[in-house]
Amino acid sequence: MTVVRAIDLPCTPADAWDVLTRWERQVDWMLDADEIVVTSPEREGVGVRLDVKTRLFQIPAFTDAMEVTAWDPPHRLEIAHGLPVQGRGTWTLEPIPAVGTRFTWTEEVALAVPALGRLAAAAYAPVMRLLMARAQRGLKGLIVASGPAR
Repeated sequence: MTVVRAIDLPCTPADAWDVLTRWERQVDWMLDADEIVVTSPEREGVGVRLDVKTRLFQIPAFTDAMEVTAWDPPHRLEIAHGLPVQGRGTWTLEPIPAVGTRFTWTEEVALAVPALGRLAAAAYAPVMRLLMARAQRGLKGLIVASGPAR
């Protein structure tokens, strides 16, 4: 299953990148994440590992072990999901003159059990679209509330 969502942010790609890569603070705008813990010694670049405690339908669900697999600041970040979710998430940031930045979030995911996982992922796709849209609106609100970069 692949879900793609985009939103325009009122900031530069560099400012958006700075907010996106404050790992532990992602819970401020990614409301299905309860806690994010950096488990690697590095905090930037390929190889950063994260444990993301998530919830589904407001119920604590599982911890998603993730690893950064592509790092191109401030343009592109890719994260590989571990178990029980498999796949990858990609964030791209493109400058938009007179507007700011287009933030595109792509999730390509499946569950570890192949046949059942595909069915469950397909059924969950509409929920994932809603969660991603809500997270992007939360991110935009956080950026607006922080005011212009000085």
